[in-house]
Amino acid sequence: MMSADPVNYPAARISREDFASEGDVQAVTNPGNGEVVATTSWSTPANVESAVRAAAAVRNEWSNTPARNRGDALRAIAAKLRSSADRLAPLIAGESGKRIAEAHGEVELSAKYFDWFSEAAIAMEEGQQRTTSARRFLINRHAVGVVAALGTWNFPLSIPARKIAAALAAGCPVILKPSEVTPLSGYEIVKLADPELPSGTLNYVIGDSKALSNELIDHADVAAVSFTGSTKVGREVGIRAAGNFTRATLELGGRAPFIVRHDADVASAVDTLMIAKFRNNGESCIAANNVFIHDSLYEQFLQEFADRLQTIRCGDQFDEATDLGPLISVAAADRLRNLVNQARTNGNRIWSGRRDQENPAYLEPTMVESTEDDDLWNQEVFGPVCPVRSYTDEDGLVEEINGWGVGLAGYVCSGESGHATKLAERLRIGIIGINNGTPNTPEVPFGGFGDSGIGREGSLTGMFEFTEEQTISIAH
Repeated sequence: MMSADPVNYPAARISREDFASEGDVQAVTNPGNGEVVATTSWSTPANVESAVRAAAAVRNEWSNTPARNRGDALRAIAAKLRSSADRLAPLIAGESGKRIAEAHGEVELSAKYFDWFSEAAIAMEEGQQRTTSARRFLINRHAVGVVAALGTWNFPLSIPARKIAAALAAGCPVILKPSEVTPLSGYEIVKLADPELPSGTLNYVIGDSKALSNELIDHADVAAVSFTGSTKVGREVGIRAAGNFTRATLELGGRAPFIVRHDADVASAVDTLMIAKFRNNGESCIAANNVFIHDSLYEQFLQEFADRLQTIRCGDQFDEATDLGPLISVAAADRLRNLVNQARTNGNRIWSGRRDQENPAYLEPTMVESTEDDDLWNQEVFGPVCPVRSYTDEDGLVEEINGWGVGLAGYVCSGESGHATKLAERLRIGIIGINNGTPNTPEVPFGGFGDSGIGREGSLTGMFEFTEEQTISIAH
């Protein structure tokens, strides 16, 4: 459990120094019980300017640091994250509502990002050579410069880790601005990491999301911005960045389809959906969103999934026996309750599990039989409510999904992986799990098609987002 005596966090951390603010002190609360986890003051424009200047001052030093040395620093950060897991995991659970077991998993995933990019950094120095009869070509990658990393609240440690590790590996200093809803994990990763780096290489600011993001994006010394959040806000970030030709990597929302083909094993598909839907309390951009079940398996699948809903324990996120914790806010839970009630008014069949908590931020796991006209069906759910439909025509299914215009993640369950792969390849979706509900890992690209974003995070591709290619043509 969190301490009953909340700690006051600083407004900024710049060049290893913490800065308090003269502005209002903001409370960070546990969504499960409303108690104050910590307080934090907010950054001023002067703090942002200082953070950018500090990062710009060390830009050349860090980009010229040998890749092996950068890799050593990243491995040291990974080790410190792991050794701090027993302190960090309760902090994550307290500010976000994430189950404690998943919070420990997030710490480990964050460490894996630093481990993986510590090795990927070597690729920066290998270069590429091409030779013709007349010339030799040397192709280099150079760090793009100062990176503004704009995080979100649902993975308050691992999303910053994915951005920071890739940018540092590429040779870029970073300014982290986490979500003001869950700022504590972001501060802690910076505090742990920056002693392993030249002073000013990693900095932290917190405050009003729009104001601080705009200040960072508009700054002449910020060369790239990496944003995770909604499509609506991401579009605003991209438009603003384009005004200064600031490079933008945008990981945005989705409507992950979950497809159960006619040849799927129902029990296995239900197991996969339980993970893909309810991981992180359903508050994940890659959570299963629209469930399509082949007509031949439809009623059997509904019954088995409905039975499984009854086994989910919805409770205190610090209880190891809990399967589903609170949503990030009462407003988030109320939004979904309203959509379920609307579906009930429309006569839709609904199956629900149990909710033992009185706090309205908790929401029982729910399955809703939907139509393509339902409001619930036509938006990103972001919680433990699962709209389902049957289908018969796979070609029509592909056309419908590709017509959404968003394509971050998806899932296919099938007894024949070859057929499932062919189906997945027809979908305009960035990452697809076939018979598994956890498709993402640090060594593969992560990002979407269409309105789900621009660019990729993770893998070598994610590191190269923070570089510029240079070609040198040498006469023989």
